[in-house]
Amino acid sequence: MTGRNQTIITEFLLLGLPVEPEQQNLFYALFLAMYLTTVLGNLLIIMLIHLDSHLHTPMYFFLSNLSFSDLCFSSVTMPKLLQNMQSRVPSIPYAGCLAQMYFFLFFGDLESFLLVAMAYDRYVAICSPLHYTTIMSPKLCVSLVVLSWVLTTLHALLHTLLMARLCFCADNKIPHFFCDMSALLKLSCSDTRVNELVIFIMGGLILVIPFLLIIMSYARIVSSILKVPSARGICKAFSTCGSHLSVVSLFYGTIIGLYLCPSADNSTVKEMVMAAMYTVVTPMLNPFIYSMRNRDMKGALKRVFFSKNTSFSV
Repeated sequence: MTGRNQTIITEFLLLGLPVEPEQQNLFYALFLAMYLTTVLGNLLIIMLIHLDSHLHTPMYFFLSNLSFSDLCFSSVTMPKLLQNMQSRVPSIPYAGCLAQMYFFLFFGDLESFLLVAMAYDRYVAICSPLHYTTIMSPKLCVSLVVLSWVLTTLHALLHTLLMARLCFCADNKIPHFFCDMSALLKLSCSDTRVNELVIFIMGGLILVIPFLLIIMSYARIVSSILKVPSARGICKAFSTCGSHLSVVSLFYGTIIGLYLCPSADNSTVKEMVMAAMYTVVTPMLNPFIYSMRNRDMKGALKRVFFSKNTSFSV
């Protein structure tokens, strides 16, 4: 069966976004601009955190990893989408499709785990400020990031290996702009019950547990603030957690809208729109959220660029 699968299906056709031909160039320019903004914005955050010693703290260590994850997450799908929008035959090889699915799952899961690590960092900073440096040691921060990478690697590899065992006999047209796992399962002529069971169990664990941990962290933060209520304490907590809360809302809001609020009408179009939200829009907005609402990032931007310009002019 494996040989038959590989002989018949050597590539898939990505049907892409439901865009009218006369609007193709407009959407190409739009997505290209969004992708370039994503790349430049996240590279800027990584560079600032690396160059400015004031940002060598646990929170910004996690933020640099989140920016790297966002950059890679968008790069998994966007270059191929842009290429296919200018191609008459929007194809992707069988192996390339599995690889895209693997890295899509990997970096999507990684962002979820990094958001949990950042929520725990904010919890310690607000609820145990005197012990913050002791608890959030460099060893713990590195361990949390390494654990996130290991868990996401195993999860993405599990789904990829299960997908690789399936046979695709005739239809190779994927009604999506990337190799979405659910779209591939619909094309398979094999029994997909094992895949669907693993998606239900592991998908629930990977999405629900991190989300609940974030909710628990912020519940403890709110409880700590309410014990000693003050306008200054509330403003400080909001300034500390506001950016992270915005990113969490953006990331999980699109996922909840896609998977927990399904609609019978135009489900394929809705899936593609929501997928574009968390693969293109969210990684693009994250740098703006953290730079525009964060005094430390603004200060680092001035120190890194304006101080250099001043020294050059002298």
